[in-house]
Amino acid sequence: MADTNAKPVEAWITGIGLATSLAEGLDEHWDALQQRRVNVDTTTFAPYVVHPLAPLSFDKQIPKKGDQRQMEAWQRIGTYAAGLALDSAGLKGNTDILKRMDMIVAAGGGERDLSVDAAVLNAPPEALNERLMNDLRPTLFLAQLSNLLAGNIAIVHGVTGSSRTFMGEEEAGVDALRIALARIAGGTSDIALVGAAQNGERKDLLMLYEFGDFNLKDDYAPVFARGPKGGFALGSGSAFLVIESKAHAEARGAKPLARLTSVVADMSRRRSAGDVTASLEKLWTKLGPLHDGSAIITGATGAEPVTAEEAAFLRAHADHPVRATATAFGHVMEAQFPLGVALAALSLSRRALFAANDPSGLEIETTKAPDQIVVIGAGHWRGEGMALVEAVA
Repeated sequence: MADTNAKPVEAWITGIGLATSLAEGLDEHWDALQQRRVNVDTTTFAPYVVHPLAPLSFDKQIPKKGDQRQMEAWQRIGTYAAGLALDSAGLKGNTDILKRMDMIVAAGGGERDLSVDAAVLNAPPEALNERLMNDLRPTLFLAQLSNLLAGNIAIVHGVTGSSRTFMGEEEAGVDALRIALARIAGGTSDIALVGAAQNGERKDLLMLYEFGDFNLKDDYAPVFARGPKGGFALGSGSAFLVIESKAHAEARGAKPLARLTSVVADMSRRRSAGDVTASLEKLWTKLGPLHDGSAIITGATGAEPVTAEEAAFLRAHADHPVRATATAFGHVMEAQFPLGVALAALSLSRRALFAANDPSGLEIETTKAPDQIVVIGAGHWRGEGMALVEAVA
C-alpha cells in the first residue's frame, strides 16, 4: 500500500532544448537575450508581424531525409528541439532510459494543404464533391494529427515510454508540465520529456487568428508597448525539457539546471473586467512560499484585454523583476509556457536574469541572482497558469 504521508518527490529539470526565432542551443539563446536581439519579419506576411525560425540544419537531429520529408514544419522544429533536450540531459542514445521515458506534448492541429484548399475554393459546383472526396488529405484537421509530433520524436529519438498529447492552445502547455510534475511528484514516473512546437510562418494560421482580430499588424513593438488594441506576433519555435526525479537524476549522475516545484492552473470566466487579474492573484497564492524579489517570466501574448489585465497584476507585484518572452520570441502558442519554464531554468542555472527589453517600465534591470522564478501563462482567449521554478543548491 502506498504511503499517503510520503513527501512529494523532488522534480529536477536536467535538460533543455530550444530552437526559436533567435537561435538554437542554450549558450546561443543566452547571448541573444543578453544582447536584446529580436528577429522579426514585417514584410513576408504583411500586414502581419511574424518572428521567423532561425536557420537550422535539421540533419543534426533528424539525420534521415525521409523522416524530415514526411514531417510538417512544426513537427521538424519540435523533433529537433526534443533532440537538443536529450543531448542537454546526456540521454541521447541511452536506450535503457529512452525506452521507458514518458513523453508529454502540447500540440495544435496539422497544417493545411493550401494548394488543395485553393483548388476546392475555385472548383465549379459540379466538381466540388470530387475535389472533397479525392483531394483532401488528413491536413483538413483530424485530432489525431496532433499526435504526430510525439510519434516522430519516438521514431527519430527512440523515446518509447508512455505518450500523451494535449490540445488547447496556451493552456495545453500548462497542463503538459502540470501533469508531468504530478506524475513525478507522485512517484508514477521517473523521467519525462515535455514540450511543444509551433510553425508561426503559416498563412492558414494567420488567417485563423485574423478572424478573431488577434494578429499584430504593420509595426513591431515590445509586448507591453502595443497600445490598447494590442495583438500577438506569431513566432516559430519549440521548447522541450527533460524532467526527472531527484533520485533518478542522481543515480545516473545528472546535474540539475533547476527544480520544478509547482504548476497550477485556472480558467476564469473572463466575463467581467478584472477576471484575469483575479485569477492570477489566486494562482500566485497557490505556488508555495515566495521569496522577496523572486523574478517573473511571463508569456503575455499582447492580445487584449488579457494583456492589460496581466499588466495590472504585474504592477501589483512590482517588487518582482519581470521579463516577457513574446517581445523576443513572438507568441508560440502551445510552446509559450514550456518556453517560459525553459528560460527560467536557464536563468537559474546561470545565476542571473537575462536583460530587460521593454520600454513600458514593467521590465526593470536587476543584478540580483534569482533563486526563484515564477512563470506566468495567460492564454489569449482562455486559461491561466503559473509555475514555480527554483534553483538547486
